[in-house]
Amino acid sequence: MTLILLMAVMYGSGVYVLLERSLTRVLIGFLLVGNATNILLFLMSGRPGLGPIMNDGVAAADISDPLPQALILTAIVINLGITAFMLALIYRSWWLAQLGAKGDLIDDEEQDLEDALASAAELRRSEDDDTAIQAILDASDEHLGEAGDVDDTADDADADAAELLAELTALDAPTDTAAHDTQRGTTEPPTREGNR
Repeated sequence: MTLILLMAVMYGSGVYVLLERSLTRVLIGFLLVGNATNILLFLMSGRPGLGPIMNDGVAAADISDPLPQALILTAIVINLGITAFMLALIYRSWWLAQLGAKGDLIDDEEQDLEDALASAAELRRSEDDDTAIQAILDASDEHLGEAGDVDDTADDADADAAELLAELTALDAPTDTAAHDTQRGTTEPPTREGNR
């Protein structure tokens, strides 16, 4: 009689808590109903008896029914799986509630790709700027004296700036080595790989 009353109380309180809006209370109600169902299966199995193993001299009436035990074990496993699923749902809803309005947004993969390409292009531009600055610094080293001081013998700052601009233009423009060597008069006949 005690198990019957306990089962009834668990069913009643479990169904009452299941009707709440909170997912945590729904989970508690589901656990109560599942355990009450296990008690119901246990009560329906009949009186306790011997283990379900047939030996000599043991009557079938003295053996307890193994089917309710198997059903209870199956119900426990199913209850555990649904509890894990409900816990995952509770955690997900809590996480979305923490994010607020942003939690309902779905990430756009195309926008992420565009952002990645834009950041890569910005990185390339900054590397080009660094290369140009380094070229200017390298070109400006030629105007230093032997002691590392600025060469004060230059007559005009505009002439120095024009010379620096010409050097930078020469660095950026592709050079034609054959034409350059022809102007110097140091052209050599091409050699074959086999003659070396």
